[in-house]
Amino acid sequence: MAEPIRALCDELIKAVNVMMEAESSQTYRLEALKIQSIRYSMHNDTNSACLQKLEFIEEFKEKSPFCVECGLQLAEKSQTAVVRHFGLQILEHVVKFKWNDMAPQEKLQLKNCTMDLLSNGTHPILLEECHVKDALSRIVVEMIKREWPQHWPDMLKEMEALTAIGDAQTELVMLVLLRLAEDVITFQTLPTQRRRDIQHTLTQNMDSIFNFLLGILQLHVNEYKKLKCIAGQELKAKAHWRVGVATLNTLAGYIDWVALVHITNDNCHLLEIFCLLLSEPELQLEAAECLLIAISRKGKLEERKPFTVLFDEVAMNYILSAAQSAGGAAVSNQSSGGIVERRYTFLKRLCQVLCALGFQICSLLGSDIEVQVPVNLDKYMEALFAFTSHPSQFLKSSTQITWGNLFRHEILSKNPVVGQMAIKYLRAARINLLKTGFPSKNDCPGCEFSRVDFDSDEDFNCSFNSFRAQQGEAVRLACKIVPFEAFQIAREWVQYQICTTTYIGNTTSVQWDAMTFFTESVFGQLFKILEKEKIPIDEGIELLQMVVNYETRDPLILSCVLTIISTLFPFVTHQPHFLPQVLFKIFPSITFELVEECKGPRTRAVKNVRRHACSSILRICRDYSDFMLPCFDMMYEHAKGLFSNELLLTQMEKCALMEALILVSNQFKDYNKQKAFLKELIAPVTAQWLSEEMRSVLWDPATFLAYVGADQVISDLDTEDQMGINRSQISFCVNTILGVVKRARWPANPEEAKAGSFVVSTTSDGAPIYRNPCAEPLQALLPNLFALIRTQNSLFLPENINRLSKTFSRVYDIMDVEKNFALGIPQPVLDAYDSSAYRNIVERMQGFFSSLYDNCYQVLGNAGPCMQQDFYATEDLAEQIVGSAFIHLDSVPDHRLRPLVHILYIKIFCFNY
Repeated sequence: MAEPIRALCDELIKAVNVMMEAESSQTYRLEALKIQSIRYSMHNDTNSACLQKLEFIEEFKEKSPFCVECGLQLAEKSQTAVVRHFGLQILEHVVKFKWNDMAPQEKLQLKNCTMDLLSNGTHPILLEECHVKDALSRIVVEMIKREWPQHWPDMLKEMEALTAIGDAQTELVMLVLLRLAEDVITFQTLPTQRRRDIQHTLTQNMDSIFNFLLGILQLHVNEYKKLKCIAGQELKAKAHWRVGVATLNTLAGYIDWVALVHITNDNCHLLEIFCLLLSEPELQLEAAECLLIAISRKGKLEERKPFTVLFDEVAMNYILSAAQSAGGAAVSNQSSGGIVERRYTFLKRLCQVLCALGFQICSLLGSDIEVQVPVNLDKYMEALFAFTSHPSQFLKSSTQITWGNLFRHEILSKNPVVGQMAIKYLRAARINLLKTGFPSKNDCPGCEFSRVDFDSDEDFNCSFNSFRAQQGEAVRLACKIVPFEAFQIAREWVQYQICTTTYIGNTTSVQWDAMTFFTESVFGQLFKILEKEKIPIDEGIELLQMVVNYETRDPLILSCVLTIISTLFPFVTHQPHFLPQVLFKIFPSITFELVEECKGPRTRAVKNVRRHACSSILRICRDYSDFMLPCFDMMYEHAKGLFSNELLLTQMEKCALMEALILVSNQFKDYNKQKAFLKELIAPVTAQWLSEEMRSVLWDPATFLAYVGADQVISDLDTEDQMGINRSQISFCVNTILGVVKRARWPANPEEAKAGSFVVSTTSDGAPIYRNPCAEPLQALLPNLFALIRTQNSLFLPENINRLSKTFSRVYDIMDVEKNFALGIPQPVLDAYDSSAYRNIVERMQGFFSSLYDNCYQVLGNAGPCMQQDFYATEDLAEQIVGSAFIHLDSVPDHRLRPLVHILYIKIFCFNY
């Protein structure tokens, strides 16, 4: 038999070599899947051998009776690594698919041959190929899955005996134990009953397995440490290092699922060893991964209590030392620079270890388990802070939730060490909040790390926005711990930015943006937590005075200034004489323009300033309407001056100012006075809305489409929009009505409402029934509103779809912004400093239809809670709603039904219940 098998092996080797040669053509690769094979008879007649036609290699593995013999010959050390790997694959195939058909003697022979391969069938540990080791270990694992423990009770002892032969065998044993755990526990690649049997046996022997692994780890790590510093012993040291790495990887495969007692046994001796290895550059990554898996384990609190041993002096010193070396550890010392991937990955794992450790201590402290605040809490927080101050955006982001948990913790937040670290954290936030480090740039050390972690600037931007939100929460929590220190840090930063005269374009804007976010987070929290008499009023007013006096024409910085003014506005309530100065600072920004923009579309930054100014006025009037009442006449006169010039304000800006005035008018507490004001305020809208021209537009779909320009063919999408003014008028009317129903209200105090004539009656149980001063002016506008809703639903009928020109044939489609929001896709990075806010005519038309549809339902939905009985007393209300909002619903696209479900149903129909 020897000669025919040798010939068959030669053919297999040829096929494998052809397949693996880089220069082989695709045709040859396909032909190589076929081999010449010889069929042998079981007789001694040598003439019975004959050539057989080409067959696939897979067919050989499936049908050849000589798989074991050929596999063993191909796996010999004299063969190339590729051939040996193929031979081992054949043996694995036999065990996986033919084991049950083999005789007991054949199984025993294959097992003995495989153990012989483990003993002396491989090259020295540093010379053997990794894929060969992996293939050999898999054969053993496949046999274990079928034979252990019933037919191979001494398997573990045999594995242990192999480790005495040498480093190569020890590494193979580690691979076998790791693959066994992966197949049984992680991937569960065997029948349920066999999996249970093996898992049960592993659990029974886990004490001895862990003692065995720990002994191997300590032995080889000690030898590695001893030999690595001795000249001429580098190869021996590297061999021990290789075994140490394999052992740590094997431990990682077991730590994830074994009982916690095996990890915490002997006062967490295993975890302490992992901590010691953090100082070994060649082993620290694997040690950190083991630590992370262990400390991230869930379970009963009493089982996790031993993890606090990591806060002891020795373990924490090693963790702190490794963390404090994080700054430049991952950066290559080579002249080419770049990131050392293994070192950077280690830093990520160590950072995750610290975060997991923080989670454990926060869970244990304050629970029923008796745990004291760690003595080395300061060292732990210093280690965590090393990553918070690292240039890598990923590392900084990873620590934010942990800081939040520490600052929020009932016991830890009162600890002086945490208080001191909160101050340090707030100062670091001044740097971390700067939006720098984009992978496409080279303006800071973080860019190099971002190129490793992020595929694009969009990915970075999305991550940074999440990071900023988390850091804002942590800053607010830190303010609760050290409010006055937080005030001073924010105050110093604002003063610094105002006093800095050097302007460096986008860099300055980035600094202002970060400072504004920080200031918002700090002062927004201070006014909530400090008692009125403890608020530093004088210093706050002084700071606000500096901001109000600051002059800039940069739109991004001006937006930041407006935000800070809004944030610091509560100080004004303590010194009312300062209010006019604040208002005179905000109002000019509503009409902000850049000289060079007069003839072109406004940039996004300029639009943001104007929108920001309107929002600031609106926010102040909403939150401090009673305080703003003395300035109402001044505001109204100023607003009327702006309204009189059609070129000064957009329709949306007009609506915002009108809403602000309505909010303040709620403080009149006089029904007749407020009703008269509302009538006067919306008189221009009422006249336009009720005009014959508007009525003809709102009641007929064809006229409506012609009026807004949706039936026109536009060859140049960037041409001037002739019908834009018509769409703007419709939107302005609807938005004004919406603003009134959302903002106009009666006094919250029942006595004040009664005195102001807002109460018209009482219910049977004595509760007052109110009337809204906006009800009478709005009732006359409702018929046209119902007509517009009916017309919009009719637009989706086939005859009206056909009226759309080719240019606007898709304006009813869901907008990209809405689509991305529904899919959770982040918006692309926008350079607000330079980019124009211009949209072509199709985009504007699509936005018009979308917003108008939503706003009409918003009006209808808010009308009930606002107008109350006056709305429900509308003649034929049910018929009007059914004939408008519920007409032609079978033609309305699904994405248009959202406002019908979420707004109309909840606010109108649920209101009555």
